Amino acid sequence: MTARFFLAALFVVGGTNHFLSPEVYLSIMPPALPWPRELLLMSGAAEILGGLGILPRFSRRAAGWGLIALLIAVFPANVEAVSKGMVVAGHSVPEWLLWVRLPLQLPLLWLVYWSCCKRA
Repeated sequence: MTARFFLAALFVVGGTNHFLSPEVYLSIMPPALPWPRELLLMSGAAEILGGLGILPRFSRRAAGWGLIALLIAVFPANVEAVSKGMVVAGHSVPEWLLWVRLPLQLPLLWLVYWSCCKRA
């Protein structure tokens, strides 16, 4: 249960930030993707809905699988951040942190699966 509350907070805050600071996410959007602003807003909304959806039992499994799909879908943006750099609140994110973020997606995927899909 603690893992779900952690995940819910992580995704709701992250998704909300897509709306509050879109320039951060637009800067790491892979250039090959069409409609970057629309994709950014859709991914932010999906993060918020998924984060809220993992809390009640009736929607937990579907929301968990949705978050897993979302994490996989946004991985190219994380790779783009490593290649181009990322600026948050006027400060460059250290390159080492961007590299660390890539493999951290695996335990995050596992945590979503374990706490929302496997045990739902």
